[in-house]
Amino acid sequence: MDVSLDKIADPALAEMGKNLKEAMKMLEDSQRTEEENGRKLSGDIPGPLQGRVQNIGEQGHIALLGHSLGAYISTLDKERLRKLTTRILSDTTLWLCRIFRYENGCAYFHEDEREGLAKICRLAIHSRYEDFVVDGFNVLYNKKPVIYLSAAARPGLGQYLCNQLGLPFPCLSRVPCNTMFGSQHQMDVALLEKLIKDDIERGKLPLLLVANAGTAAVGHTDKIGRLKELCEQYGIWLHVEGVNLATLALGYVSSSVLAATKCDSMTLTPGPWLGLPAVPAVTLYKHDDPALTLVAGLTSNKPADKLRALPLWLSLQYLGLDGIVERIKHACQLSQRLQESLKKVNHIKILVEDELSSPVVVFRFFQELPGSDPVLKTVPAPNMAPSTVGREGHSCDALNRWLGEQLKQLVPVSGLTVMDLEAEGVCVRFSPLMTAAVLGTRGEDVDQLVACIESRLPILTCTLQLREEFKQEVTRTAGLLHVDDPNWPGIGVVRYEHANDDKNSLKLDPEGEKIHAGLLKKLNELESDLTFKMGPEYKSMKSCIYIGMASDDIDIPELVETIAVTAREIEENSRLLENMTEVVRKGIQEAQVQLQKANEERLLEEGVLRQIPVVGSVLNWFSPVQPSQKGRTFNLTAGSLESTEHTYVYKVQDTGVTPPQTPSGTRTKLRFPGQKPFKKSLRGSDALSETSSVSHIEDLEKMEHLSSGQEQEALEANSPEQHPGAPAPQEAEQTGTFQNRAQGPEDDRPQVEEPENLR
Repeated sequence: MDVSLDKIADPALAEMGKNLKEAMKMLEDSQRTEEENGRKLSGDIPGPLQGRVQNIGEQGHIALLGHSLGAYISTLDKERLRKLTTRILSDTTLWLCRIFRYENGCAYFHEDEREGLAKICRLAIHSRYEDFVVDGFNVLYNKKPVIYLSAAARPGLGQYLCNQLGLPFPCLSRVPCNTMFGSQHQMDVALLEKLIKDDIERGKLPLLLVANAGTAAVGHTDKIGRLKELCEQYGIWLHVEGVNLATLALGYVSSSVLAATKCDSMTLTPGPWLGLPAVPAVTLYKHDDPALTLVAGLTSNKPADKLRALPLWLSLQYLGLDGIVERIKHACQLSQRLQESLKKVNHIKILVEDELSSPVVVFRFFQELPGSDPVLKTVPAPNMAPSTVGREGHSCDALNRWLGEQLKQLVPVSGLTVMDLEAEGVCVRFSPLMTAAVLGTRGEDVDQLVACIESRLPILTCTLQLREEFKQEVTRTAGLLHVDDPNWPGIGVVRYEHANDDKNSLKLDPEGEKIHAGLLKKLNELESDLTFKMGPEYKSMKSCIYIGMASDDIDIPELVETIAVTAREIEENSRLLENMTEVVRKGIQEAQVQLQKANEERLLEEGVLRQIPVVGSVLNWFSPVQPSQKGRTFNLTAGSLESTEHTYVYKVQDTGVTPPQTPSGTRTKLRFPGQKPFKKSLRGSDALSETSSVSHIEDLEKMEHLSSGQEQEALEANSPEQHPGAPAPQEAEQTGTFQNRAQGPEDDRPQVEEPENLR
């Protein structure tokens, strides 16, 4: 570190420089020890911060050291403190003005990025209203000031300015962006001039214009040169802010950004650009009246206010001009590298193609609609309904949100952000100037990001293609209802409508929630490639089944049919369990009545004398009574009481009514070993390789013929039509009864059993 404080004549400054060098040596030794041990500095911090503080690097330690050094400097006597703070402030201001090509400027250092603009507005008010210090609000009331903001400005900026200045919201004028020509995120200069003329005719005073050199959303730059001419014509203060101002430190600067050096003021944020933590923002401005700048709060006589520049003063000396330029240049190269790579990727649209010098890349996934223009890529076909276009837009928004979250997890050092634009929808933004220096993003990380995007594109395209087919199949299936959820990125959302479902009510349905919970469990047990979840997360609607993304061709009819059949089976089983208590209770009551009636009949048959204790025993000894073994059995399947006389006479337990078969789908699909559910057949697809043997296809044909033959036999066995030589229905019934008694329960097994390997 080249800090020449020891050359200053003041002994206090020399001593401070010596202490600073010792602190730097301690930091270097500590960092070298950490690298040897292979551990991060944050891992040694005890308590709740352990493992949560990022590795900020040596330049970050310099910036943090400036805060503690500022507390040390504040203990000096007033004269020495005044000299030192003045030197630090003047040096930092001079360096920043030279680095960012802002000649003869002054600097105001502040913590909040918006605070500098608020101070500039105060300076503009004092400059345009000479009697503001004396008359105050009355001057503004007679001639209201107007502050012009772009529609693409940072959210909440206008409200913050009004709150800080005490101005009403009508003092703000929102300038729309271009709609016909140019970027849709640039200020419309012609419309701005019309607004200025209208305000002047109404007796208002155009005060200040905030232009963007890199909008907060997509990084577009306004036509600052044309705006400067307009401001000079009407006497308006021009303030510029944005991330593209960092490129002023480079050798090559675009003409639109270079025009910002002629503006009245600009706000810089060197902390994120250079990866420096706890470094203040800087507002550079030009003004000749020191009294007004003091009244506006841009200058201060307090040493503590001047010491705000100390962390930045230390960091700039540590990095040097070459280090500053290298960091900004590296971020711009990362942006250009990603932009050039994404141009070669299909289904990815870049929103900053007209901004070749912009260090911000905004992209999104898109799917061309039928009949759309391949150049515009967003114009729908004339015969498409607006609702269809809206659904496609919402679907792409959900998919882009999913893509952004996936990329953030896979490549965390990329610093991606997901944002929702008014015109384009949900997009993914890559702004290395704000994140690369802190996260340490490299060119290899950009290549990995592009590879992750390409690996996720088949999932996105396949899911988007299957959505409409899934909706149509659900609509045709009885008992299922398709739910439109624009925020779900998967194939779709479906709800099963049970028998007691109130379709007109959106209240919670406990019975439906129970059915959907069982359905979710059954679907997850199938071990398919699809993901299922039950929602929504907010409990203000009925439960639904959410089907996730699809990475391959999915058999949508089989999927929908499986959902319907499984849900119907769960409903019937739950209904049987719910009615079981009532059936058993009624059966017990009926059994008690029949047993009581049987006892009365037995008393009538035996007579009264047999009931007398002694007489009955003697009478039974002379004339015994043959007791009939009668009992009752309860059939849970039929829900009725049956006599046990058949069991005691024939020594065979009656099977009763045969339980109903489990509902099954009409479509039976052959699946090879290892093939997961809901996958389309391998025949006719690319999954069947060219080296596959012909016998493999023949085996598939044999299995299909075998399955169809067994299904035909099962249909013939269950068909009610009789052949010419078949016995009459009554005779067949008697013969079947006799055979059942003779053979017992062995014939109760099913006639056709599907081979295990065909399931």
